[in-house]
Amino acid sequence: MLKSESLIKLVNSLTKQEKKEFSIYISNKSAKDYIMLFRLIDDEKVSIPEELKQRFLKQKPTSSFNTAVIYLFDLLIEILAKLRSKQDSYFLLFNELLNARVLYEKSMYSECFHVLKKAKEKAIYYENNFALLVAQRFELNYLLTLDFDHLDETKLLSKQNKMRNTLKNINKLNEQSSLYELLKYRMNSRGASRSLEETQKLNDLVTSEISIVASTAVENFEIKKNHQLFQANYFITVGDYKAAFNSFVELNKLFEENTHLWNDPPVYYLMTLEGMLESLRIMHNYEGMNYFIDKLANLTSSSASFQLNISYVIFIYRLFSFIDIGEFEKAEVWILQNQASLIDKTALLKESQQAEMSLYIALTYLGNSEFRKARKRLSIFISRGHLYSLPLFRTIRIVNVMIHYELEDIDYIHSESRSIKREILKNKECNLKVESFMLRFMNYSLTKGNKKDRLTLWKRLENEVKVLYADKYESQILRKFDFMAWIESRIFEISLSSILQNKNTYHSERI
Repeated sequence: MLKSESLIKLVNSLTKQEKKEFSIYISNKSAKDYIMLFRLIDDEKVSIPEELKQRFLKQKPTSSFNTAVIYLFDLLIEILAKLRSKQDSYFLLFNELLNARVLYEKSMYSECFHVLKKAKEKAIYYENNFALLVAQRFELNYLLTLDFDHLDETKLLSKQNKMRNTLKNINKLNEQSSLYELLKYRMNSRGASRSLEETQKLNDLVTSEISIVASTAVENFEIKKNHQLFQANYFITVGDYKAAFNSFVELNKLFEENTHLWNDPPVYYLMTLEGMLESLRIMHNYEGMNYFIDKLANLTSSSASFQLNISYVIFIYRLFSFIDIGEFEKAEVWILQNQASLIDKTALLKESQQAEMSLYIALTYLGNSEFRKARKRLSIFISRGHLYSLPLFRTIRIVNVMIHYELEDIDYIHSESRSIKREILKNKECNLKVESFMLRFMNYSLTKGNKKDRLTLWKRLENEVKVLYADKYESQILRKFDFMAWIESRIFEISLSSILQNKNTYHSERI
């Protein structure tokens, strides 16, 4: 990425408070190149690097564009770091450690050890073992250079033992975090378990994680947090959504009892609320989702990108609640309401989020019979070959074939079906029954022109559909979107909206 491109992205990500800090910094400065460069990006909304360079050189023909870009970028990072030191305990602690180092270098030993003592106390309060370890190491290093002045051997051994305990805590956290990272990686790369064999492959992670928690003697927020996150995500992966929800409830309680230990931005708390929403959605408890969406709406941070992520989670789960029950017209209104605030800023989201958003917007258009709009929405992602191995991309391709089915694009359906089948054969261990069933239906039913033939086809397929709904592993993809409902709508010539609404009534009666 060009430095000027990075600068544009950085300036556009600044919050009002951050821009205010920059304005205060330049308030007594004369007209500098970097100030004019900032205003081109912020005030005049120049967002293309080459255009930015041309406009800069037009106003400052004797100046160096690259020098101005580098200076402004470094200056903004410096200002942001200073601002964060007032907002984040992590920045605060490491700033204090730097202060202690300065005091030591100036031979102000008493003041240095006082700052280190306060830093250790704060590190313990915030359960920041990394800052605590650095403070303990600084203290022992400085005591060594001062020949352990006024320190007896018992106190020295006590300090060394405390540092060993800190290292043990860090090691346990690192081992536990590694297991959670592996679980999340498998979830992202393979999706939910689609067979007993896939579930059994997670057993080694589960056993190791439980062992770490059982061997932890001290009460530790991070260990508890990671444990509940691991458990909740494991249960989601294997399809036990009630158990996942219970783990998220415990996690939410842990967070609300320890607000002083939240990071800024509170990424893990966002994960917790998102997990609760996912569990409630899968259980068809849409009323229960409203409470946690409201909590998200009240969650704030100094990070603009984090706020955008909050908007994304709120948007996508509201959209789910409309699509799942067949209210496609309301879903499209919701999309229009979020066009400027979120959808137009899609490029700032992770690629997986962009893909998920496009998938469900396309499903909304599909539900409203706006097939060309749906096809256009997915066309960008269909061409991204590096996404082919992701489970979400498999769903995107199936939905894309459904859209072409509605458009009666027979050649495309046959061609893409062959390609998807080849991918399925490469993943035999995944038992992709729903995907295979969808392809068989679409290719076979294209030749069934009248209703009588379609009803005959349904009689042949009905038992297989029931088996898919009953299958613990296949039901996971059907909970993401009810593909069987779409098949019913095509066979019986009933709107997809009506079928989903009838099914939602059934689920509501069972809750």
